[in-house]
Amino acid sequence: MQEQPSANARKAATAARMYDYYLGGIHNFPADREAAEAVIAQFPFIRDAARANRGFVAAAARFLAESGIKQYLDVGSGIPTVDNVHTIVRGPQPDARVVYVDLDPVAVAEGLEILAGDERAVAVRGDLLQPRAILEHPEVRRVLDLGRPVGLILAAVLHFVPDHATAEAVTAELLAALPPGSYLVVSHTATESFTMIGRSPAAEDVYQRRTATPGTVRTRAEVERLFAGLELVEPGVVWAQQWAPGTAADQPQPAGPGGIWAGVGRKP
Repeated sequence: MQEQPSANARKAATAARMYDYYLGGIHNFPADREAAEAVIAQFPFIRDAARANRGFVAAAARFLAESGIKQYLDVGSGIPTVDNVHTIVRGPQPDARVVYVDLDPVAVAEGLEILAGDERAVAVRGDLLQPRAILEHPEVRRVLDLGRPVGLILAAVLHFVPDHATAEAVTAELLAALPPGSYLVVSHTATESFTMIGRSPAAEDVYQRRTATPGTVRTRAEVERLFAGLELVEPGVVWAQQWAPGTAADQPQPAGPGGIWAGVGRKP
């Protein structure tokens, strides 16, 4: 039986439910809304960046499905209610299988409720910092065949791994378990966005003070390194709101902070 979230889990803010709030969702609590508003007060572009990120995930998932991918592992998925992956990919791939993984027990419980009765999609609790445990989870093994190509989605989650070497290592370990023809989808908060407005997120890190998931930012070059050994899909790593397969990588940048770097790579 799936573990139910405790009362304490509902009282503390979490990144997953703050993200839901940015997107205009209803699966959040007062602590999440208060923490999210504190972030918005410091960085007003965050809500637009979250929406751009969700748009990128939808576009990338659709691209993978149209490229023939029928299996998806979405780590750090949050609450799969707004433009959820399983709905998007089942347009081109009606029998697609999806596993959502999140550290937040409330997000997992909400996901299980949404996916009740769906034998080809499930939400499980897992920690990105323990990739082997994710890969060996019984429900992951039940839903996915890791001998066939998988779309690995790490959207807006690696910025909760502050150490660069660790972020690269967990990404590489997950990818190593997947066969050639698999894809990696990454989006990540951009260092460049904060320097544009002359403020450092480290000065008043709301995630550090109010949640169990301290955050960080990375440059475009650092995000590109997460795709080491993969074939980057054009346009490469760009602002999330600009990503579309086959577009030019040198297209004009949006006015003001873009917020999120995004890209897709294929394992050769």
